[in-house]
Amino acid sequence: MTTDVPTRSGFAEAGDLHLAFEEHGPADGTPILLIMGFGAQLTLWPHQLCTTLATKGFRVIRFDNRDIGLSTKLDGTRVEGAFLGRLLRSQLGRPSDVPYTLVDMAEDTRWLLDSLGIDRAHVVGASMGGMITQVLAARHPERIHSATIIFSSTNEPFLPPPTPTALRALLAPPPKNPTTEQLVERSVRTFRALSGPGYPRSEEELRALALEQVQRSHYPAGMVRQFAAVLGTGSLRDYARAVTAPTTVIHGSADPLVRPRSGRAVARAIPGARLTMIDGMGHDLPPALVPRIAGEILASTARAS
Repeated sequence: MTTDVPTRSGFAEAGDLHLAFEEHGPADGTPILLIMGFGAQLTLWPHQLCTTLATKGFRVIRFDNRDIGLSTKLDGTRVEGAFLGRLLRSQLGRPSDVPYTLVDMAEDTRWLLDSLGIDRAHVVGASMGGMITQVLAARHPERIHSATIIFSSTNEPFLPPPTPTALRALLAPPPKNPTTEQLVERSVRTFRALSGPGYPRSEEELRALALEQVQRSHYPAGMVRQFAAVLGTGSLRDYARAVTAPTTVIHGSADPLVRPRSGRAVARAIPGARLTMIDGMGHDLPPALVPRIAGEILASTARAS
């Protein structure tokens, strides 16, 4: 069990945006920056993971990307064009015209570091956050001590798509004028569809997690634009090949959303990357795996030092 650690929160300027963030651990500790994935608020980083890393002396920072959680929303910005066209172009590794890309989101992250007075950080990215990590590490290598990339992808051509069940769960629109209970039920179904068979969560745990997300923020339009950013950026393989920071890639053997071949593609593209494939893990961070994931992150920081 981890002990209580100092916690701070606020908003950081990132260009014209304000990004909500939380910090755990000593303010003078070496920073570990956690970048969450598509449609995911900072609170999906397990508190246990943050405190575990903080008790090792790190300054652990988690934040909401643009268009999600408590960060700036790009209200009124429309994603033009057909979704299926963007999806097909993405499968071929080709970009599309979208309101913003993962490159823009990587620059948001650099601005966040600037705003917090951080010159260099260990960066941990999950899913879309792992994609942002690849771009950030390639474009700004001087800002990165080490990189840990969890269930992510290079989005290069011909990688396997999500399973139909996972894709339907993720993209199912919420009901019109939904109640809190309806939103919680929808989130529970999504969490269950993305989880791996090796690390199931109880119904009570899933409902508590879903309720926390719904009560903090519900903004479907932001998810549409974030998904467009993932599809519209195109292949990240050239970014991955340019990463020079010591990198650890973690992926689940049972990930239904970002398939295991995608994780292997990331590890193959980044020079010297270490790949850890976890049997039975899906596209989530269940409590049972937090000690192992924390250990992998700490090992990655040790390689950098």
